[in-house]
Amino acid sequence: MRLSRRTLLTATTAAAASLTPTTAEARPHRRTGFENLAASGYEPLRGQRIGIVTNPTGITRDVRHIVDVMHADARVDLRAVFGPEHGFRGTAQAGGSEGRYDDPATGLPVYDTYLKSGRPLADIFTASGVDTVVFDIQDVGARFYTYIWTLYDCMEAALLAGKRFVVLDRPNPVTGRAALGPVLHKEFATFVGRQPIAQAHGMTVAELARLFNQEFLTEPVPLETVTMSGWKRSQFYDACGLPWVPPSPNMPTPQTALVYSGTCLFEGTNLSEGRGTTRPFELLGAEGVDRRWAAAANELALPGVRFREAYFSPAFSKFQGRTIGGVQLHVHDRAAFDPVRTGIALLVTAKQVWSGFAWRPDHWIDKLTGSTRVRTMIDAGADTDEVVAGWQEDLAAFRAMRRTYLLYR
Repeated sequence: MRLSRRTLLTATTAAAASLTPTTAEARPHRRTGFENLAASGYEPLRGQRIGIVTNPTGITRDVRHIVDVMHADARVDLRAVFGPEHGFRGTAQAGGSEGRYDDPATGLPVYDTYLKSGRPLADIFTASGVDTVVFDIQDVGARFYTYIWTLYDCMEAALLAGKRFVVLDRPNPVTGRAALGPVLHKEFATFVGRQPIAQAHGMTVAELARLFNQEFLTEPVPLETVTMSGWKRSQFYDACGLPWVPPSPNMPTPQTALVYSGTCLFEGTNLSEGRGTTRPFELLGAEGVDRRWAAAANELALPGVRFREAYFSPAFSKFQGRTIGGVQLHVHDRAAFDPVRTGIALLVTAKQVWSGFAWRPDHWIDKLTGSTRVRTMIDAGADTDEVVAGWQEDLAAFRAMRRTYLLYR
C-alpha cells in the first residue's frame, strides 16, 4: 500500500519526535541523532538486521566509532557496513574508495557504494542480508559534496530492494540559516548534483532525506529520521560541542567547510583550489598570479571576508611541487560571510587580473554550478552582482520547497 505524502510526513515527524527526550533532566543540552537513537534503546532498529552507511565522521561524543559501539551492543543486530567516496575508514583521496573487505575491528563485511546507484546498489543491499539501512555521515552543506548524493542513491536503492531507511541526523556545520547560490538544472545532473537543490542548501541530512523522499524519488521509501536535540539553525559547528573529524581528506576543519561551497568552484578552472596544502579551499592560485588578485578582491568589500596575497607550493594535485601565487581567504565575520557570492567574486576578479585564466576543458564548472549560466555570464563580462542576480528566481522557488521539510525552526 502506498501512503499519501501527508501521511508519510506526519509519520516521519512523529517517529523522530518520539525519539527525542522531553525533559531537560533526560538529556544533555545537545544530542546527535545517534545519541538519541542510543538513548531510546535503539528502538527503531529492534528486530531488524542492520546495515549502516557511514565513514570516519560516524562517531560518538567521546570519539568512538558508532559501528564499534553498535557491534558491541546486543540490542543491535549489525550485519554490514557500506562505505561512500573516500571509504568507510576514510583512506582514499577524492574520486576513490576502499573497495570490498572485512573490517578488521569488527569482522563485519564492508561494501563499497561509491559510484554505484539504482539496481546495482540495490543488489548490494540485498546480498548483504539487511532489513534496514541506516545512514550517519557528517555533511558540510554544499550540493557538490558527494555524501548527500550517496544518501539519495542509497534511499533509491533501498526502495528498489524493499528495505527500510533510517537517517541519523548531524549538524550542518555552516548553519542551516538559509539556502544560497544557483539551483541545479536537471540536464546537468551528475554525482556532484543529482537533483535541483541550491549550491549551499542550508539543510541537515535528515531534512534532505525528507525532501528527497517526497520530491525526487519515484515513490517514497519507508523512511525514519532520528533528529538531534538542542541544535539551532543559527549555530556553527563549534557551538555544537562535538569533535570534528575530517569528512574527507581535504576537509580538515570546520573553517574549510565554511568557504567550500564557494571556493570549490575553482575545481572548474585551471587554478589550484588549494588541494595539497594545509589550507585547501582557503588558498587559491596559479603560476603567474600576483598581488593584483588580492587587491581586486579586497576592493569589492565583500561582507565578512578579507583576502591576503599568498604564495604556496601544493604537495599534490594542480601545480604539484611548484611555487604559485594567489590569495588566502580570511573570514572575520562568519555570520555576514556569503561563501557563494565570494566564490563568484573571486572567479570574476581572477579572470580580470590574470590573462592565463581558463575553465577546465570539460566544463566542470557547469556541473558544479548546475548550468552554463555562471560560466557564460562571466565570459561575457558580467560582474558579481549580475551573476548572483541570475539565479534568484530559481533560488526563491527552492527556498519555498525547502521550508516544508525543515525539522529545526
